Amino acid sequence: MVPSWLWLLCISVPQVTLETQDRRVLWGPQPVLVRVKDENDQVPHFSQAIYRAQLSRGTRPGIPFLFLEASDQDEPGTANSDLRFRILSQAPAQPFPDMFQLEPRQGALALSPKGSTSLDHALEKTYQLLVQVKDMGDQASGHQAIATVEVSIIESTWVPLEPIHLAENLKVLYPHHIAQVHWSGVDVHYRLESHPLGPFDVDAEGNLYVTRELDTEAQAEYVLQVWAQNSRGEDYAAPLELHVLVMDENDNVPVCPPRGPAVSIPELSPPGTEVTRLSAEDADAPGSPNSHIVYQLLNPESEDGVEGRAFQVDSTSGSVTLGALPLQAGQNILLLVLAMDLAGAEGGFSSTCEVEVEVTDINDHAPEFTTSQIGPISLPEDVEPGTLVAMLTATDADLEPAFRLMDFAIERGDMDGTFDLDWEPDSGHVGLRLCKNLSYEAAPSHKVVVVVRSVAELVGPGPGPGATATVTVLVERVMPPPKLDQERYEASVPISAPAGSLLLTIQPSDPISRSLRFSLVNDSEGWLCIEKVSGEVHTAQSLQGTQPGDTYTVLVEAQDTDEPRLSTSVPLVIHFLKAPPAPALTPAPVPSRYLCTPRQDHGVIVSGPSKDSDLASGHGPYSFALGPNPTVQRDWRLQTLNGSHAYLTLALHWVEPREHIIPVVVSHNAQMWQLLVRVIVCRCNVEGQCMRKVGRMKGMPTKLSAVGILVGTLVAIGIFLILIFTHWTLSRKKDLNQPADSVPLKATV
Repeated sequence: MVPSWLWLLCISVPQVTLETQDRRVLWGPQPVLVRVKDENDQVPHFSQAIYRAQLSRGTRPGIPFLFLEASDQDEPGTANSDLRFRILSQAPAQPFPDMFQLEPRQGALALSPKGSTSLDHALEKTYQLLVQVKDMGDQASGHQAIATVEVSIIESTWVPLEPIHLAENLKVLYPHHIAQVHWSGVDVHYRLESHPLGPFDVDAEGNLYVTRELDTEAQAEYVLQVWAQNSRGEDYAAPLELHVLVMDENDNVPVCPPRGPAVSIPELSPPGTEVTRLSAEDADAPGSPNSHIVYQLLNPESEDGVEGRAFQVDSTSGSVTLGALPLQAGQNILLLVLAMDLAGAEGGFSSTCEVEVEVTDINDHAPEFTTSQIGPISLPEDVEPGTLVAMLTATDADLEPAFRLMDFAIERGDMDGTFDLDWEPDSGHVGLRLCKNLSYEAAPSHKVVVVVRSVAELVGPGPGPGATATVTVLVERVMPPPKLDQERYEASVPISAPAGSLLLTIQPSDPISRSLRFSLVNDSEGWLCIEKVSGEVHTAQSLQGTQPGDTYTVLVEAQDTDEPRLSTSVPLVIHFLKAPPAPALTPAPVPSRYLCTPRQDHGVIVSGPSKDSDLASGHGPYSFALGPNPTVQRDWRLQTLNGSHAYLTLALHWVEPREHIIPVVVSHNAQMWQLLVRVIVCRCNVEGQCMRKVGRMKGMPTKLSAVGILVGTLVAIGIFLILIFTHWTLSRKKDLNQPADSVPLKATV
């Protein structure tokens, strides 16, 4: 198949003769080789987006344990498909940020020299590498792709092997398994060498086999070397040596020591703590393979089902130690350890040894509160000291009663000793009590932090500080009810006082610090009203039905504006007086004013009696009110501007255009006068000017005259219609009464 960049074209060209200096070139139909230049238009791709690999501790530096694969669809052999690999980042970056190295051309990932020296001491279990593949070789430009490599650090299983004792002339099926090596990683191949050369082999799983019977006389001992290698034949680590001893036959069983009392082990004992050391005996010849005993831990029997990894046993010494799985207090475990002669080789004898282990409790649990936040709890500032504010409860997960004793203290939030704690020594309940009086002004709220600690010293990893619980207390302000400047109010008013007359003003005893809102209670007749803010008491209507000498009692209630639940009430007694004789005085001349109907936004200014008028007995202030006529109060509105003037406007949208006389009652210091205000109501143009003067205007029809004209017109039309109908009826009757011969004949054709 012809590559995409190479095309062979046959182009028909007319034959042409070209003459050069010393030769002629004939051109005719000739094949033309066209080379298409490859462009870097393909992006390299990893074979996987995420690579996962296992790395065993003890791996040699520079030995690849993973090979990254990437491809590029550009022309092979060109810079466009020349790929380079590199590591972009390593997470975590401990203990060194360059724990790994990546071969740029082959993509072989290996441990760096620095990483090899620090890997055995590193605590990290997993590393994540971000790797990049880029085309265009070492040039800065080019396309790139990114993949993730997850490297799991696992413990090395590449450990020395105990010598193997094999009986000569062993009658088993060959190849016979004698041991196993294991490299804890992937992409591993095993290689075995025997010194001297012997019948041994190793498979892909690391199993070592003897392929035929051994002969002590021919060779009594073999040294086997096993290598773990990657796919390129590079050694991950130094080879393991295995000594194979060819021994005589075995005829004695190992004997376990007698089972003793239970061994006590405190909980949270660190891994590696020795529990006991087994020493089984074998009656075979000392120093021979037949008496070489090794130990193997079987699954322990426990009521809690603890797995075998909670314990470990040294196969040579018989030392039983704790494993990585922590134990819990109160467990009773029966360990079964297998003692085998012949170093555990197949065909030997074995015995099962028993070890009982009891896990004892330690003070490794810090007490904790059942809840860390309590409140907010509201307390009035006048609450008595000694009051229980809150009850807190703490628990301890330890089993030993002595380890469950707790101590409580206030850690912060109570600098002045306002609160205190009380509890029983063997109880997990503690009460927070008040010791001093609260003050809203000094501290409107408290956040008391209570800490609990174990009385006995805590052991174990990271006991940390004591647990805390926060109690939030809100102090409620206690304020006295408002107080007025008098405990009883009295006022006198003439029975002829008009509505809106000022009687008195209710004031608080401390008007600066407190703001009050006033209201009246038991005003059954509705004669009075009070301003909510100023406390001014006025007459709400005319005092009809009252008699001089009568009294009228209501309650004035004052409510705190900031604290509506705080209020007080005092009686207000009204004494009705005889109405003073109204002076027969002519009202002061008030110039005529006009207002527009329909109503517009203007009115008439009404002034109180002038100083030179006989009506004026002082300098005011004056109270203004409309006269008691219901029609006037319906059609008009009077608004007090100040102590000497009021503003008169229309109350309705439409008022009949004419001259109106409005009575206005003026009062001052129990004296009253009546002013007659003359107002002309007229229709106005768009500029607000009166179109026609109204009042005593002739020819201007009223509603009654308009109705009369309409009725008269209808009557006239009715009479006219009656006359026409009567005339038509009489004429018709006369025609019917004529003789038949007097009726003219119809003409015929």
